[in-house]
Amino acid sequence: MDARALLTDGFGRISELYADLADGLDDQTLHHRPGGTGNSVGWLLWHVARGQDHQVAGLSGEPQAWERWQSRLGMSQGLDDIGYGHTSAQVDAVRIADPALLIDYHRDVAAATNAYLVRVDEDELDRVVDRHWDPPVTVGVRLVSIQGDCLQHLGQVAYVRGLPAA
Repeated sequence: MDARALLTDGFGRISELYADLADGLDDQTLHHRPGGTGNSVGWLLWHVARGQDHQVAGLSGEPQAWERWQSRLGMSQGLDDIGYGHTSAQVDAVRIADPALLIDYHRDVAAATNAYLVRVDEDELDRVVDRHWDPPVTVGVRLVSIQGDCLQHLGQVAYVRGLPAA
């Protein structure tokens, strides 16, 4: 298996988990914040899609899917807000009316990711995108980092989603 196939498989698993975790959510489960201050399932799902969208678009040079989706989801935070560093009030402000829209948004993000991965070759994977680290961060390292971040947050979604039933 080559690197492109491996990355494509990894992002495909993220898409499957995302759709499974977001499917059939009711308003209470979507917006419940553990302890009143933790991140809600809705916020976490939004953050996963935003993070992947923002970072892959930055690598590919293509526009973010968020340009087409933020008004559909009733949000106006702009293209740079992916949820990193959100205050409790900002987490509360992420209200998702229909979880199916989140699934559709992430499908759009996944399609953009796959379109980029089709173009990825060894030279692209070795391209340095951040020299602030030692060693500098390459596209390949960044793509693995994006996958790790998405999977970590989807694990949090599964945990938080299961809390009300516990």
